[in-house]
Amino acid sequence: MKIMAVDYGDARTGLAACDRTEFLASPIGVIEERNFYFTIQKVANAVQEYGIQMVIVGYPVNMNGTIGPRAEKCAQFAELLKTKVDVPVELWDERATTVEAHNYLNETNTRGKKRKEVIDEVAATIILESYLTYRQNMKAKAAAEAKEEND
Repeated sequence: MKIMAVDYGDARTGLAACDRTEFLASPIGVIEERNFYFTIQKVANAVQEYGIQMVIVGYPVNMNGTIGPRAEKCAQFAELLKTKVDVPVELWDERATTVEAHNYLNETNTRGKKRKEVIDEVAATIILESYLTYRQNMKAKAAAEAKEEND
């Protein structure tokens, strides 16, 4: 299934997608747009363009588990996106993905303008990798439980 992750931001929104085997997550771009509704439409256009079958929207829950204004805005984004696309749209806890993206860019010595250009799509890729790992683990757990029932 082709899945796309969205790292929504007020000025830049990062996108990443996986291949049909759900093995490889890759950045596919950044939407530079400040208008909330235009951003939703541009993400919907990307869903169509890339043949996406599911969308994961990063949900920045606070480290203590509470929902702040940023998470509320991302939830609103996901709800409105659902009205524009014919594929499932889900929220995915993205705690610490931006920090992880910054650490990755530090390791690759990506600085300045280039860093600003790629940080959002790197964060989207990390969100998607996290979700794909979860899906793989759930499939493995289901297979193990099925095997136990058959033994």
